[in-house]
Amino acid sequence: MTSLLQKYQRIAPFYDLLDLAFERRRYRRMRPMLFRGLAGRILDAGVGTGRNIEFYPAGAETVGVDLSSAMLRRAERRRAVLGRRVELRQMDVTRLDFPDASFDAAVATFLFCVLPDDRQVPALRELARVVKPGGPIRLLEYVRPADPLRRAVTRLWEPWMAFAYGAGFDRRTEERLPEAGLELVEARFVHADLIRLIEARAPMRADPAA
Repeated sequence: MTSLLQKYQRIAPFYDLLDLAFERRRYRRMRPMLFRGLAGRILDAGVGTGRNIEFYPAGAETVGVDLSSAMLRRAERRRAVLGRRVELRQMDVTRLDFPDASFDAAVATFLFCVLPDDRQVPALRELARVVKPGGPIRLLEYVRPADPLRRAVTRLWEPWMAFAYGAGFDRRTEERLPEAGLELVEARFVHADLIRLIEARAPMRADPAA
């Protein structure tokens, strides 16, 4: 994860500028979908520069974690400007420093398309562990499109995406849910056949008294 951390430490001051066109045209309308109907204590995994903060549900207790301290500093500035209450902590999503079942729900925005293949299942398992049994886990992720033209365009984007963000279109996060002990609730495209909103459910745990 060192190289990934280095990328985000380096790119943090420019991240929002680089993403500005995508934020305005795509992401901003998608972010509320992650939080619709959520309440209680919510984990925002891979909070980045805090673009989700504006959309946190009123009254929710939200904790945002990120691997990069530089990204978190940008998130803290956004939190202060928005005047929202959110706890921000530096943390590796594959080793979350939270007790089991300590959140009612978790979300992640374009986190898993960044995580290397060998980190996908460990990260999913950690989300499953810290969310209460049956609680929702929602992921907004890029995937490789089926449309030939968009597929060709993603091939052209990919070297830049890998260099700047460590991101890829072939992470197969949705396919890895069962291995992580998660149940798929719903998966649908929210932008063409390029971006999917995936909802999974934290596993029900056996009653130790049974």
